[in-house]
Amino acid sequence: MRREGAEAGVPPHAEATETPPSAEAAVRPAGASTSAEAAYVVAFDTANEVIAIGIGEIDAAAKDVAVVATCEAEAYRASNTQLLPRIDALLKEQGIAREAVACVVCGRGPGSFTGVRICMATAKGMASALEVPLFGVSTLDAIACQAHDAGVRGRLAVVADAMRKEVYPVCYELAEEGVVRLNADRVLRAEQAAQALADSFGAPIAVTGDALKKYPDMFAAVGSLCDESLWTPTGRGLLLAARDAWREGAIDPFDPSRGNPAFVLPVYTRLSDAEENERIRLSKNDPKNLRTGVQEEGLRRDQRPLALDPAIANAQPDGQGIVYRPLDAAHAADVASLEKEAMGADAWSEALVLDELPRTDRVWWAAYAETPPQPETPPQPATLPQEAPPQPEAPSLPGASLMVGYAGGWVVDGQLQVLKVVTHPGFRRRGIARRLLARLAADARDLGAQDALLEVRATNSGAQAFYRSLGFEQAGVRRRYYPGSADALILQGPLPLAPGTLLPPSTPSTPSTPGTPSPQSSPAPSQSAPSDVAGMPLTARSTEAPPQPPLILAIETSCDETAAALVDGTGALLCDIVASQIDFHARFGGVVPEIASRKHIEAICGVAEECLDAAARKRGLSRLRWRDLDAVAVTYAPGLVGALVVGVAFAKGAAWAAGIPFIGVNHLEGHIYANKLATPDITPPFVVSLVSGGHTMLVHVKAWGDYETLGATLDDAVGEAFDKVAKMMGLGYPGGPAISKAAASGNPEAIDFPRAMLHSGDLRFSLSGLKTAVITYIKDTEAAGRTVDKADVAASFQQAVIDVQVAKAEKALVQTGAREFCLGGGVAANKALRAAYEQMCARLGVRLTLPPIHACTDNASMIALVALDRFHAEKFFPLDADAHAHTSLDQAY
Repeated sequence: MRREGAEAGVPPHAEATETPPSAEAAVRPAGASTSAEAAYVVAFDTANEVIAIGIGEIDAAAKDVAVVATCEAEAYRASNTQLLPRIDALLKEQGIAREAVACVVCGRGPGSFTGVRICMATAKGMASALEVPLFGVSTLDAIACQAHDAGVRGRLAVVADAMRKEVYPVCYELAEEGVVRLNADRVLRAEQAAQALADSFGAPIAVTGDALKKYPDMFAAVGSLCDESLWTPTGRGLLLAARDAWREGAIDPFDPSRGNPAFVLPVYTRLSDAEENERIRLSKNDPKNLRTGVQEEGLRRDQRPLALDPAIANAQPDGQGIVYRPLDAAHAADVASLEKEAMGADAWSEALVLDELPRTDRVWWAAYAETPPQPETPPQPATLPQEAPPQPEAPSLPGASLMVGYAGGWVVDGQLQVLKVVTHPGFRRRGIARRLLARLAADARDLGAQDALLEVRATNSGAQAFYRSLGFEQAGVRRRYYPGSADALILQGPLPLAPGTLLPPSTPSTPSTPGTPSPQSSPAPSQSAPSDVAGMPLTARSTEAPPQPPLILAIETSCDETAAALVDGTGALLCDIVASQIDFHARFGGVVPEIASRKHIEAICGVAEECLDAAARKRGLSRLRWRDLDAVAVTYAPGLVGALVVGVAFAKGAAWAAGIPFIGVNHLEGHIYANKLATPDITPPFVVSLVSGGHTMLVHVKAWGDYETLGATLDDAVGEAFDKVAKMMGLGYPGGPAISKAAASGNPEAIDFPRAMLHSGDLRFSLSGLKTAVITYIKDTEAAGRTVDKADVAASFQQAVIDVQVAKAEKALVQTGAREFCLGGGVAANKALRAAYEQMCARLGVRLTLPPIHACTDNASMIALVALDRFHAEKFFPLDADAHAHTSLDQAY
């Protein structure tokens, strides 16, 4: 399918260097393959309430796809339970083996965010394990192709339901020779879309799409409504869209290098709600508001500017001490100052920068450092992002925040047009420009951009080399574009940017075996490493012990860490990879579920592949493949359901494709098993305290797999309380480490905070009252004109939590008669809590097991250990298994 004006994405006034071939319309009959061995494509889509599946036979010589079988079924938000079983059944009906699948195609949306991710995660798992290319096609293009195949001609508008009284409207020209897309993906209010269609086309047009179920009258006024059978994607439409993309050179089902599953991503057309509200706040966050605290009328609380916005206060520095965050209005003057140095007479003014920030089709990022710059040569223009060698560090300036770079872009017609990229001359050659561009690209991709465009001087070979390293290629020329009549080369690049854009420094992995804690380090990244796509820092732990079957790969995506681990039959962990999302959530002061889900779909392929590669390196093998595994395991509950869905769908797809068992694991059981990493011979019965951001509970472990919850929190979990108290004191995120650090220099007896339910007579907990007491104390102290001693508040709050946790744990040990106590969950890393339990167990004569610090937070190694036991017990999950936000640890599964 061609896009109108899409010849290399070059605007009309530019000189295009290449024009893609036009598509043909014919669909050949089945069975006409000229290859000696039949090859098939499996295509599917779950972007809305309908599951669409198509199986096609591929004709390489004719670049054709014959429709072999299709299936469409109402899913009613049950796509994750129905998709794989239906694919499996359809292939079996046609007598097609998995090994005959040469290519996987999935719908990229736009549509339901969760629905699109279910489709894509399943496809990524399938393609990875089958070792075949994966390509994405637009869900709306598939609908248009189906309409064309049904005989619709002329102008067609596809309007898909985007919820919130919005639609995704895309227009097409349907001629005898094929389908041409007329505009990029976007999201509009339904009435706005209808009006735009009426204004754009004088004559009535054909209209289709599932938004017609909600707004039939509104769009009937625009044109004739297609038959309802054409409103949603079909298997045939997906295959036709894939065939058209093949003929246009966009995909090649026989070229794995062009179909890396890691780089196929959803079409969202908008940022998450948290990011959108953040942009609104920051665009209003001018110096006047910072000084006076004036609040803008008409804005919701989460959109109002704050004197110390979380996006500013909580942003995490990288390994070089550079902080990246969305540009806010309070720093527009800094941009203007750096602009003047870099661009001279062509520099943007502060007013022009301020005018850019509120625009919803703009993305701006900035980089900050606390280290002053070193003397350097005069700054170069934005089109010359050459950076000087790093200078020796100058003394840190506490509280200082120097802008060292910024970048901005305009998302228009499905393309990111890069407007600015500037780096401070004292901070060049540190990868700042590269990382700023990557953040622009990530936001632009979420806003519907498919590629990026920028101009560079024809004589600027350094800048051209830099952009080519990111995947940009020349697409045209603008004559006499720069002052002095200098020509500009138009460069076009992919989204996401080329691999390595956000790679962290790489260090060798460190050997680790159960019972031996190891430091976290970064593995040597593979071409599909998750940081290539998502920019997430990796950590790896592995062992050189000879592996024994079974080999099980486990995946963890219950919250904000994408993790994979490989365990062998002896319980030895061959590798444990974690891609952290903390940088993406820190500026919001907590985990944003939608962002977590998006980052999981970006990272999961690379994390799994890096786990296999790292394990292979330790075994001295050139490669470890999915087909070498004996099972795939995944956390299925409890957790953020949108995050869990990504892991479950990916793991199911991979297990199905590899023809091996699929194992579901309870996340809480994983935290119990994490104690095996410290004490491999640990044996029930024992009592364990699970303390994390989502759970606070005491559990009697009667046997592995046999659990009784003795008591749980009635409201906030311990980790949640730590986050909230840290946030109200401005200590940053995550709250646990921040509170612990502040408490180290405070007096735990300074403030007598309440010990809720300490004498309740049961094993339940409550943290909300303690949290309220801290808020009240801070407000009363400030009202009295006294300075709040944050260290004393943190220490006293932490001690109040510990006192109740230890007292309840002791009661549980007495009640059960257990002679061993364990700990699990993120808060288990708290040093003061661990010390208190050590004292308690020593006093009671009870054996204490504490998981390694690295195994307290979410990881896949603990999931792998549970999976190993479940493998031996043959406790496998079916392909219709789903993720669950809540589940009882006490209930066998």
